[in-house]
Amino acid sequence: MTYIAHKREKDGVLQPLQVHLTEVGSIASHFTKKIGLTRAGLLLGFLHDFGKYSQEFQDYIKSAIGLINPDEDAYVNAKGLKGKVDHSTAGAQFVWNRLHTYGKGGQGELCGQILALCIASHHSGLIDCFSMDDRAVFSARMSKSDDKVHLEECQRTADQKILEEIEHLASVEVVKELFGQLSQFVNFNTLSVIDYFNLGFFTRFLFSCLIDADRLNSAEFEDPIRLEERLKNTVPVQWGVALERLENHLTTLAPRNYVDELRREISENCKNNAYKEQGLYTLTVPTGGGKTYASLRFALHHAKHHGLERIIYVIPFTSIIEQNAKVIRDVLEKDDDQRPWVLEHHSNLEPEQQTWQTKLVSENWDSPIVLTTMVQLLEALFSGGTKGVRRLHQLANSILIFDEIQTLPVNCVHLFCNAMNFLSPRCNTTAVLCTATQPLLNELKSASKGQLIIPQENELAGDFGRHFRELRRVDVHRMLKPEGWCAQEITELAITQFEERNSCLVIVNTKAWAQELYQLCAEKMDESELFHLSTNQCPAHRKVLLAEIRARLDNDQPVLCISTQLIEAGVDVDFATVIRFLAGLDSIAQAAGRCNRNGRLKDAQGNLVKGQVYVVNPDKESTGMLKDIEIGKDKAERVLSESHEDILSPEAIKQYFRYYFFDRADDMAYPLVGKHSQRDDNLLNLLSDNPRCNAFYKDRKPGQLVKIPLLRQAFMESGKQFKAIDAPTQAVIVQYGDGQNLVAELCSVVKEFDAHRYYQLLRQAQKYSVNVFPNVWTKLFDAAAVQEIQPGYGIYYLAEEFYSEKFGLSDQVVGQKAFLSV
Repeated sequence: MTYIAHKREKDGVLQPLQVHLTEVGSIASHFTKKIGLTRAGLLLGFLHDFGKYSQEFQDYIKSAIGLINPDEDAYVNAKGLKGKVDHSTAGAQFVWNRLHTYGKGGQGELCGQILALCIASHHSGLIDCFSMDDRAVFSARMSKSDDKVHLEECQRTADQKILEEIEHLASVEVVKELFGQLSQFVNFNTLSVIDYFNLGFFTRFLFSCLIDADRLNSAEFEDPIRLEERLKNTVPVQWGVALERLENHLTTLAPRNYVDELRREISENCKNNAYKEQGLYTLTVPTGGGKTYASLRFALHHAKHHGLERIIYVIPFTSIIEQNAKVIRDVLEKDDDQRPWVLEHHSNLEPEQQTWQTKLVSENWDSPIVLTTMVQLLEALFSGGTKGVRRLHQLANSILIFDEIQTLPVNCVHLFCNAMNFLSPRCNTTAVLCTATQPLLNELKSASKGQLIIPQENELAGDFGRHFRELRRVDVHRMLKPEGWCAQEITELAITQFEERNSCLVIVNTKAWAQELYQLCAEKMDESELFHLSTNQCPAHRKVLLAEIRARLDNDQPVLCISTQLIEAGVDVDFATVIRFLAGLDSIAQAAGRCNRNGRLKDAQGNLVKGQVYVVNPDKESTGMLKDIEIGKDKAERVLSESHEDILSPEAIKQYFRYYFFDRADDMAYPLVGKHSQRDDNLLNLLSDNPRCNAFYKDRKPGQLVKIPLLRQAFMESGKQFKAIDAPTQAVIVQYGDGQNLVAELCSVVKEFDAHRYYQLLRQAQKYSVNVFPNVWTKLFDAAAVQEIQPGYGIYYLAEEFYSEKFGLSDQVVGQKAFLSV
């Protein structure tokens, strides 16, 4: 009998189960080798679908693909089943039964549990060890009756070669391999919160290796071109080629003024520091200090020196991703390159509930240089399910460049610090925290919950205090009124500054304010000189607008731009004046970086002058529910009222973060919400020692020899609770520009599913997608403004008449509907 793993959709070819298990084992062991584990990866791959050797599963899959006639006794009506046939528990029970007896101190129990958890969870996402309602979930899964698991049957019927492999691998040697790694970063004598977190994160890393291996093999069976591409990309990255191109480009950038001279100094410092050991670094650079080229220079030299696999830029806003990706592509990519250097991944088009199609095309960050968002990175680190976690292992043997690290969500601070402290020494990962406003992630109030460990000598930029003094190009004016500024007053200030200085940028905190000010300004000036930017516009739309804004600024043509905060962090624009709504001091400093960015402003006599930044407080603003903004405004106002020589100096910023973090200390471990949560519950607890399960484990006494305890984590519950942003968004493809043709082709390609083309189209669709908050999504859905490209795919597009050339996506009709035949 040939046991079946999958059927190829387009031609009906069957993938034998033995082939699938062997190939997944090979890929998984390649991934786990990054942390010194090869046997564990092989074992995970060989056992993950071991339960498919049961007759129940084979009847189920053969019925589903038409190999068993509905009239036959063996036929299984899949639609009539309450759930899919369990094919993951058998392999989990096998490895648990085999390993948990090894070691007098419980070493085999812990290692067996880690591997069994990964196998049992490979369709659901990591399951709980102990749940929020006090159930021992893992123990129950390992005790599941054999009439439902079919382990004994699978051991009788499995291919002989597979049996021989797992018998060889599931031995004391794999326990030694695993426990040897665990002992390097876990103190089993004390087992602190951080030790428990590390045990759980280690498990998640192995789980990532298995999930990506399984998904890759399935995708490559369905679309063999993907296999050819992966094999072509397994050769070591030619960092020397990229370095030569970058260094040649930098020699063409002749300094024009003192700003460029300082940028060159910072860049040279980054290059000279690139040959240090791997670890955690800071890159503290004033806004406009050439951070993109400097960080890329460090990363390329560092990657070549240490033989690393990739560079991952983690960026808060898609507007910066688009800009930085273009900068890097323009320098590194040539027409005759065999593979692209750069991958942009910033959309959440992939649905939360994945289908077999979306699993095939899910992004796994396998390019040499990846640009992604903080949201995507945090989901890879902590989200539930299997979609995000498959990318986690790609952080090993890599450099992570965190651009604008101050935008890290406060509730994720301790989780993030613990993850970075794990990745840096254990996974050959280097992390660089880039910003002009460095948060105090190494000086947290509750250090025992996790804070970054950054040696003082690991600052890449050099004397950043002097850099800030020499790059002071603006004056900041505190113009706060007790009653606040009304819309008409702000409009008059913006128009006045625009008329006097030829260019003015107004940055607000909400989209509603951006639209209102734009409309008021449009009544008083030529709209060809007026621009609006917000995240309601898709990346392709913003790219067009920013290109026009930059061209006008470079040619000294008048520009007045009203924007949400998307423009303030890292976007390369240079205005004479900036008006910033009151926000956190880090936001004010970033906004100031869009003013006189290149130090070009001169008076009538040709003398250099400073740009002007005005901080105003609107009379009404709907940010009361946005805790980050409200506390940021309060602490910024406190620092603005103090006697700092330069309100944007590193000293003032450090004082701001002391105030801000002191008030937010209780939020940093990700407090839980919901019916099961208690007062002190937080995600850090669930992902570490999970105090709820203390009834199952008695506290050890000092010096007492006891067994090493098992994992306690509530992985699945924490995955459900975790949200990288407060209100998770739904992506929708808009029909702006080429987006119309893209929607038409997507609707067409899914009718006769072409995995390779679908994958390409989803990558392109990122540029034409807008992330929509739940309240707006409900309005669009009720108005039939969003349609699925095909039922069940979870990919949606927006009706044309709900997208405006001025403001982007709207929850009301704003344009004319064009005929689209799909």
